[in-house]
Amino acid sequence: MTLNTWNIDPSHSSIAFSVRHMVFAKVRGRFGSWQGTLRLDAADLTRSEVAVTIDAGSIDTGVADRDNHLRSADFFDVEQFPELAFKSTQIESAGKDKYRLHGELTIHGVTKSVALDVEYGGQAKDPWGNQRVAFAASGSVDRRDFGLAWNQVLEAGGVLVGETIEIELEVQAVAAAASEAAQ
Repeated sequence: MTLNTWNIDPSHSSIAFSVRHMVFAKVRGRFGSWQGTLRLDAADLTRSEVAVTIDAGSIDTGVADRDNHLRSADFFDVEQFPELAFKSTQIESAGKDKYRLHGELTIHGVTKSVALDVEYGGQAKDPWGNQRVAFAASGSVDRRDFGLAWNQVLEAGGVLVGETIEIELEVQAVAAAASEAAQ
């Protein structure tokens, strides 16, 4: 088994999320600062590894007051827990170019097992001669599992913030030898 290291390119990748707001609408956001590596086995992607670290303070929903509330002790408490982290534990094949990625996700100092559905987008050389690989992934987590339980009951019933967080990732990574040479 040969694992080759690929550095995730944050300028061509995204970590986005959505959550129900007032039961009937969705609010979307993203994290703007993060880094990660893929250690890929080209012969069998199920033997690969993924590790990502996210700056919790880089959360961006497009509304400064909401973002500040999300950074507060009511939610991420970025002063005490400045990072979110993911480390893979297993990858299963789920069909042609499809996988189920299992891992440990740490948010707010709490680590839980999660699973993401992944689609392999392919590999190609970019115009500057770097080898790139692409993946898309999605899944969901219950924010309460990570101690993010703040909410407000609405007068008409329901709650202000939904419990299920939908996660969407688009990832491009550059072969480590090429990305290190470019620096």
